[in-house]
Amino acid sequence: MQTSMYSKELVGASVRPILLTILSKEESYGYEIIQKVKGYSLGKLVWKDGSLYPVLHKMEDEGVIESFWSETDSGRRRKYYRISALGKSQLEVEKSQWIDVNALLMRLWGIQPGPAVVSGGRS
Repeated sequence: MQTSMYSKELVGASVRPILLTILSKEESYGYEIIQKVKGYSLGKLVWKDGSLYPVLHKMEDEGVIESFWSETDSGRRRKYYRISALGKSQLEVEKSQWIDVNALLMRLWGIQPGPAVVSGGRS
């Protein structure tokens, strides 16, 4: 992974929940995932495909995501990824952990929390 704004350690720790969240919304392919991350982060987090694919393959080996090939309108084959049932339950664990760590840091830094977050990420 590459980042222009964040430490390598922070990026590494956040890759899994980011990927699981993106794939929980819809199936996607590598380049599209990279563009989504860039967009959601307002350009602050930029991943390279050479570092994304090993992570996707590892997550596939773990069973939290699945892949399949699909043909585009132009006839080109493209590998798509989607979250698995195991991945959905893992995402809930990851969400809970990140919310807890975020709350701890906010308390330590004296930052007042924003609007209440309810299950599903809606306020």
